[in-house]
Amino acid sequence: MQMKFGFSFCRGNILPSAGLMAAFLLPAPMLADEPIRIGATMSETGAYSTQGIPARNGYRLCARHANDQGGVLGRDVEFVIHDDQSDSDKAIVLYEKLITEVKVDAVMGPYGSTLTEAVAPVTEKYRQVMISPLAATTSIWEQGREYLFMVLPPAELFLAGLIDMADENDLGKVAILAEYALFPKAAGTGAADLARERGMEVVLDETYSSGTRDFSGLLERFDSKGVEVFGMAASSLGDFILVVDQMAEMDIDVAMFGTSGAVNEFQKALGERAEYAYGLSAWEPSLENPGIERFVSDYEEEFDTAPSFHAAGAYGSCQLFLEAIGRAESLDADKLRETLLDLEMTTVFSDYAVDERGYQTANKGLFIQWQDGEKVVVWPEDVATGQARFPTPGWKDRN
Repeated sequence: MQMKFGFSFCRGNILPSAGLMAAFLLPAPMLADEPIRIGATMSETGAYSTQGIPARNGYRLCARHANDQGGVLGRDVEFVIHDDQSDSDKAIVLYEKLITEVKVDAVMGPYGSTLTEAVAPVTEKYRQVMISPLAATTSIWEQGREYLFMVLPPAELFLAGLIDMADENDLGKVAILAEYALFPKAAGTGAADLARERGMEVVLDETYSSGTRDFSGLLERFDSKGVEVFGMAASSLGDFILVVDQMAEMDIDVAMFGTSGAVNEFQKALGERAEYAYGLSAWEPSLENPGIERFVSDYEEEFDTAPSFHAAGAYGSCQLFLEAIGRAESLDADKLRETLLDLEMTTVFSDYAVDERGYQTANKGLFIQWQDGEKVVVWPEDVATGQARFPTPGWKDRN
């Protein structure tokens, strides 16, 4: 049976779920214990900081909300978060330190597939459950790991919405560009495979080196091939901005351009050039998931900006972990693992259910289009908040 996450509103009060009720049934001495300290790294600086900072904020807001309700197991929740500087080696060292020197009670995941793949051997070695809020590459869950849990939709589906909509509009020529890194390579491969399955022609399927600043050569090749659909996957979301700017300056037009990540920074940086672009968003505030209104309003109040799906993903992952602790009535890793394997619930972020690998089976993601400076959900149809504006007009024809 699917369970909704246990923070509900009733005349201004917040009621705990059955799992978290354990916090109020423990002997009185437990209530005086030290906080449950959860260790993590986040990319507060470096190439992934656009995603890492909101994810860090999501963790912090979740802890605040939990503590407002009395914590878990009668204890407050405290995150110990270090900046991994978007560097895998740094993240490995920090997780070792958090577990062996700081001796945190539990850990949560860093940002993204690359860093999650790097630190997973550490958390597995010390038999620490780690919910990964923002890693999506299937191969991470195909290595026999026992304590790693996935929340996002699989990377191979991150551009599926773009390909599906393109197919529905009878577009045939597809180009895929992916950063040469773990997650974007998987997302690009998934999109190219899906396009071929639909009978579309993948005229170009390219990767590029991280840190590339000049995409003009690649874009000229796309243009010469008559590309109608251009899908791009990257870990560094600033690359999307660079490509759109260079497409506009080179007057390269496509009927549909979509990215593996839709964040507000894209629109803020590009302004009107962002119009008509599509992007994967694993979450939007228009969803009817429980607790979204409070999450959005409190996030905006505390951090002076709207939450991205990275913030919601971290918050929702924290919700999952705290619910598991409450249900297991323990911080024992094996008890938490069994609880998370069996758990089905809806967080602020998404539906959650996993298979025996800890691999996500319930979250399928959304595709948005930038319209009049706002994100409009256009896929899938059952959660769409508007119609796609199709086709994308040429740069010279835009108002």
